[in-house]
Amino acid sequence: MFVTFLRFAENRNAAPEFMAAHNEWIARGFADGVFLCVGSLQAAAGGAILAHGESRHAHDARIAADPFIVQGIVTAETYEIDPKRTAPVLDFLKSAA
Repeated sequence: MFVTFLRFAENRNAAPEFMAAHNEWIARGFADGVFLCVGSLQAAAGGAILAHGESRHAHDARIAADPFIVQGIVTAETYEIDPKRTAPVLDFLKSAA
């Protein structure tokens, strides 16, 4: 499982221009069954993604393809988590580790 933080970078002001492409990229992540949750970091700091079901290499490649990354609007920081205990509704995360 991965948690990726997308923090605004130097080209932040270009975000509106690439928002549609970024949202399409997010939709692909959900359609592929990889993204579990996507949301904004509070205080308008950027965004966060909770993902599972692909290798680290595949996840890093997916994140690198985000138009916001490509355009320098955000930088990404990813943490890999090996779930040991979960609420029953999240047990599927343990088997994906």
